[in-house]
Amino acid sequence: MISNQILQSTIDGLKNITRKELSVVEKEGKVIATTEENMIGRQIDAVENFVSSPAESQLILGYQYFKIYDDGVPEYVIQVKGEDEAGYQIGKIASFQIQSLLVAYKERYDKDNFVKNLLLDNLLLVDIYSRAKKLHIENNVHRIVYLIETNIDKEMNVVEIVRGVFPAKTKDFVTAVDEHSIILVKELKEREGIDKIDRIAKTIEKTLKAEIGNKIYISSGTIVTDLKDVSRSYKEAKMALEVSKIFETDKYIVNYEKLGIGRLIYQLPLPLCRMFIEEVLHGLTMDDFDDETLATVNKFFENNLNVSETSRQLYIHRNTLVYRLDKLQKMTGLDLRNFDDAIIFKITLMVSKYMIYMDRMSY
Repeated sequence: MISNQILQSTIDGLKNITRKELSVVEKEGKVIATTEENMIGRQIDAVENFVSSPAESQLILGYQYFKIYDDGVPEYVIQVKGEDEAGYQIGKIASFQIQSLLVAYKERYDKDNFVKNLLLDNLLLVDIYSRAKKLHIENNVHRIVYLIETNIDKEMNVVEIVRGVFPAKTKDFVTAVDEHSIILVKELKEREGIDKIDRIAKTIEKTLKAEIGNKIYISSGTIVTDLKDVSRSYKEAKMALEVSKIFETDKYIVNYEKLGIGRLIYQLPLPLCRMFIEEVLHGLTMDDFDDETLATVNKFFENNLNVSETSRQLYIHRNTLVYRLDKLQKMTGLDLRNFDDAIIFKITLMVSKYMIYMDRMSY
């Protein structure tokens, strides 16, 4: 449950203070952390006999051994080199320290499992409240779910990096969904709203970019006030991330409450989308439009259908822009200088993106 790196760090710190050689040994006798050279992985046969004995500590061939328990059952053994009284005291301190770590990590593990099952709707309503009470998790507080997606080497512990962003907030939960997705269930104060939610997302993005350098996508659901509704906020964050990837590929922080028209299109059935495209384009597809035309249209929309400003930003003559718009009108029957036609073509572009995304996801 405790990583070998944490165990190693703990005994390294103890050695720096005490100058004593220490090792952590599994109950089967394998050394998994040590301050002595050439000891990692070594099998100590005497440990199995010690674990099965009633003794709490034992002196064997110049080493002192101490048990560490998990729910009353020996889980690890501390090995201290030396037979003196100081070695005995250090062994007791080391076993107490790792025992405390074991309890803390087990509590975190239990809470992580609870939160995962809560997010995935794997718990009955009565179980949610009873288990939350047992784990000392409050029910009626303001919470929001963030979904953090990265694409990095799985060896990097992104979960611990995110936990480190809020070191003083033990009521926040951070857990991994898979190799690339992390969930943060963040507690908020009653008066904190959309501005605070966005600031938290930017803080996470800034920290992760500084640590890993890769692209990070962060989405958030809506604020909930009941523990049972946390799964709803998670589903909203998941949907927000997918909608953003379809319609706003250059956007890395997205909030469920700011999805705009993309939210509506995302929920349309594909047969209806195909019918709409056929009605507007009369058999054409987006592949029939060259990149230059599409880039011109997007810039025209960005500039609120302003011909002069669009031609200036594209570094082309006004007549060239008019020619391109006329060409598009001949192909589709839509004059983008007309507001209604512009809306229809804008929705057509978005529906096409959605269909391409859904087709790709089906493979």
